[in-house]
Amino acid sequence: MRLLEILKFSEEYLKKYSFSKPRLESEKIISSVLQLDRITLYAYFDMELTQEQKEQIKEYLKAMARARKSFDEIKDDIIDNKQVDFSAENRDLLLKSIEYLKKNEVADAKLDAEYIFSHILNVKRNILTMNLKREITDKERDSIKQLLYKRAKEKIPLQYLLGEWEFYGLPFKVDSRVLIPRADTEILVEQCKHLILDIEKSKILDIGTGSGAISVTLAKELPDAMVIGADISDDALEVANENRKLNGVESNLTLIKSDIFSNIKDNDFNLIVSNPPYIPKEEYETLMPEVKNHEPRNALTDNGDGLYFYEQITKEAKNYLVENGYLAFEVGYNQAEEVANLMIKERFELIGVIKDYSGIERVVIGRKSGEESVN
Repeated sequence: MRLLEILKFSEEYLKKYSFSKPRLESEKIISSVLQLDRITLYAYFDMELTQEQKEQIKEYLKAMARARKSFDEIKDDIIDNKQVDFSAENRDLLLKSIEYLKKNEVADAKLDAEYIFSHILNVKRNILTMNLKREITDKERDSIKQLLYKRAKEKIPLQYLLGEWEFYGLPFKVDSRVLIPRADTEILVEQCKHLILDIEKSKILDIGTGSGAISVTLAKELPDAMVIGADISDDALEVANENRKLNGVESNLTLIKSDIFSNIKDNDFNLIVSNPPYIPKEEYETLMPEVKNHEPRNALTDNGDGLYFYEQITKEAKNYLVENGYLAFEVGYNQAEEVANLMIKERFELIGVIKDYSGIERVVIGRKSGEESVN
């Protein structure tokens, strides 16, 4: 149950026992358990409470109902308030974990440690510090230690350790079978969404769907659209299917095994989008170990100059797009001009080159013009 639901439940519970101010009393209980100011409580309305927090709230409610006393009168009699506060000990454990990751050259040591603690303690990272009061069990400590070791020594990406990562506000299952969804790709999705938004019953093809980050998100954001996610990897398609179900887009997203266009039968797409393997072979060899040693190589590099898939997709895309249909790519940090020229060569009208959060040209968009390509 989320915070707002528990607030309503607590209020109704106290009403049954004729408390004069049931809402106020329920707010006092919950703000005390969560260590929040009552005035800011509703800012966290969507927060998922732990089982322990829910049990503490129930204990307060029962005690108040039995004694017919307000929260202020009863709170000092509750056993929970007499328990040992482990905040200092747990904060020290968190700080030592951060230092351990730093010594092992983990770039975002604080962030990664917080995510690991939150994952094991089953709380959201933004409220982790409010959940360090209780004792961390030996089993939980061992689990935290194992994940810290894998992150520090084996350089396994945090996202794979957690098994799930957020993309465009949606949850995605991720493991070593698929590329980890990046924030930069959200820019590509956002641009595609705006291109298609006003087209009724649009059709979208995502080439190299991987985890399904692009295809699942577009299917979720555009429920009237029909989306096809294509990938040559059976492993990737298995993960994409999990994410298709996880995000409830089974009705308007189809997943197909296809080597680029090899198994695509439709030729009336309004949009073809792709974030293909674009890292040149030489650059791939210099990648950080988290990426090079753990993420799938065939999702990162074309084992050439990084332009192979852009060339192949751009050459064939017109055969699968409606008139004025769009072709949209995510590109590497120095590839925007070359990919734009490929589009122009194939007589696409270049309509946008969009920068990412670091100011790097990251997305290239063209529109089918109906003219013949330049030989």
